[in-house]
Amino acid sequence: MIGRMTGAAARGLIVALLIAIPALLVPGVASDTSQITALAAMLAGFLTFVEYNSNFPSIVEFRDAPPFNRLRVVALACTVLMLSLIIKGQTDPSLLTNGLTSLGTIIGNAIDFPYSPVRLVVLMLPADSDPGLISIVRTAAGISYLVSLVAMAAFLVLVRILGWPARQGAFNVWVNLPLFDPTAGGDVLERLQRDARVNIALGFLLPFLIPAVVKAAADLVEPITLQNPQTLIWTLSAWAFLPASMIMRGIAMGRVAEMIEEKRRRTYASADAENGYQAA
Repeated sequence: MIGRMTGAAARGLIVALLIAIPALLVPGVASDTSQITALAAMLAGFLTFVEYNSNFPSIVEFRDAPPFNRLRVVALACTVLMLSLIIKGQTDPSLLTNGLTSLGTIIGNAIDFPYSPVRLVVLMLPADSDPGLISIVRTAAGISYLVSLVAMAAFLVLVRILGWPARQGAFNVWVNLPLFDPTAGGDVLERLQRDARVNIALGFLLPFLIPAVVKAAADLVEPITLQNPQTLIWTLSAWAFLPASMIMRGIAMGRVAEMIEEKRRRTYASADAENGYQAA
């Protein structure tokens, strides 16, 4: 029990620090923004502690199938940290911030071609935006997209080469998929496969759809302004992280479906063999 509580407290602290990173690194943060960030960090940390300290799952999927959630948290933390350092480098440059800015600029320019996700993010800005803002948005989008691609590639290697999650032992669907109801109707295998395909498809489309929806909604509501550093960091982090997270979830659910199908095949083969022996 103490071990579980310690692990839950550590996870809650990590989540709280993740949310507080921009407010801690970016200079010139208003006091009201700092207070809101502190409140959000404490709330997220508390919810994470409660979730991981409980015996029964509630909303966090693949809780007992590491390193799925660890990989997602590391990817999000790297994105937020890199973007915060890039923004900080605009007023307080250093060797690290200059290196990250150069890397993001190279990647952003490389994938800033017509109809690419980065180009759509840039086009999401108002037509009269400052060239400096356009450049920093392109740089931040490039570095965010790179981190998301690396995270997805790492998880794909984890699943296809290292055999996740079977290498962890028995996989409990109820604990690791608390939002999935096996008794809701229909074949469990088909539902898992369908959910996997839907998540992968949505994850692929979201980097294109989010800027398009924001641009279309700009005529109806006040558009999102990326001139605020906090808004820029969290908007582009969400733009890159949410699609990557959905694709990883789709891959994970597809892998669970494969494990169930393989288990069924072995069970049916064993039953057929027993029936054959009895007939003989």
